[in-house]
Amino acid sequence: MRRRGAIARALAAGLVAAACGRGREPVAPPPEVRENAAVSEASADEPTKAPRTRASSDADAVARDQMVREQIAARGVADKNVLRAMRTVPRAAFVPTRARALAYEDHPLPIGHAVTISQPYIVALMSELAAVTPGDRALEIGTGSGYQAAVLAELGAEVYSIEIIEPLATAARATLAELGYTRVHVRHGDGYRGWPEQAPFQVIILTAAPPAIPAPLLEQLAPGGRLVAPVGERHQELVVIRRTPRGFRRESVIPVRFVPMTGEAQTARDEARRDR
Repeated sequence: MRRRGAIARALAAGLVAAACGRGREPVAPPPEVRENAAVSEASADEPTKAPRTRASSDADAVARDQMVREQIAARGVADKNVLRAMRTVPRAAFVPTRARALAYEDHPLPIGHAVTISQPYIVALMSELAAVTPGDRALEIGTGSGYQAAVLAELGAEVYSIEIIEPLATAARATLAELGYTRVHVRHGDGYRGWPEQAPFQVIILTAAPPAIPAPLLEQLAPGGRLVAPVGERHQELVVIRRTPRGFRRESVIPVRFVPMTGEAQTARDEARRDR
């Protein structure tokens, strides 16, 4: 009921797609796309230098609090633990140096290699939908900067994160280590088949969109577990899949636009197109 109310408020505020004569793409939240004009791709490729502790300046704390109040809580995210985690994790530590001034703005930012760090609202929404409880084992497909993994760790999860782009995996691992996130484990590789030796997982989050949820990930979802992911190609939706005693129950949340999942997911997508 609480989530339905949050979605209703988002719809009323024009935060998801509506048939208004301007097409069916999401009006807001801004699309999770590879391009962002706020920072050039060249600057995004600069190394990210994280502070050595999670403590940050008063100005940074004020910016995080404003981000949570105006971008996240105002749109209906109500889980107190999620709001606390979003206030705690220094997003500025996960973006390139020249983008630090934009770290708490209401849009994605490029982090290099044609990849973005997600809009804060999307990170908070996916974290709330995942319903993390302390001690959960969480699998993340698409580490990116490491920001979502840090939020999951703040919620009490033991996080196993896979990144297909090796420089991003290396940078995220270093940033998370410097910030003291010892319960986040980052591996370079294709996340299509998950991390079976660490399964089952109570939470699985995908930060890139496959055309359909890979079967190995569903197999690694624990009974009662939640999988949160963008799904689709041209038209995508954020979905929550729960594993029940009778199988899997799927719920659509909002329309979104994420970068496509690559690797084996891309191969499967290309083969399906050839067969049409």
